[in-house]
Amino acid sequence: MKYIMIWGLLAVALFGDELNWSSDYQAALSKAQKEHKLVYILITSVDCGWCKRFERTTLQDAGIKKRLHKEFITVHFTRELDFIPKQFKTTPIPRHYFTDAKGTILYNSLGYRKVDAFNAFMDNAEEKYEMNQEEKK
Repeated sequence: MKYIMIWGLLAVALFGDELNWSSDYQAALSKAQKEHKLVYILITSVDCGWCKRFERTTLQDAGIKKRLHKEFITVHFTRELDFIPKQFKTTPIPRHYFTDAKGTILYNSLGYRKVDAFNAFMDNAEEKYEMNQEEKK
């Protein structure tokens, strides 16, 4: 019994901070409205080496996972497998979009990014959102 508990705790520690990716954009927007978060959209391809590298490195960083989980609703589209709303370009990839809960694109970029650069992307999206909110006042 002791070993079962240890394995259970280990599994929670290893997988407890995983990102909850969705491929349902409308559901993600609804969730973002309810939770008062922005939306991060990642578009990749099945055979894209840079996409796989980004997923294997940057998105596995504990700080990145924690920040995405805390501040964003995450959406992942695979070009060949998912319906992608027409406002999002699908080439070149990987492609990154940050939107508000209404679907307004705040910031977008493309390509593989290391942790520091990806953190800067998230900062830029949040800054743009705050600027938009100030302009509405």
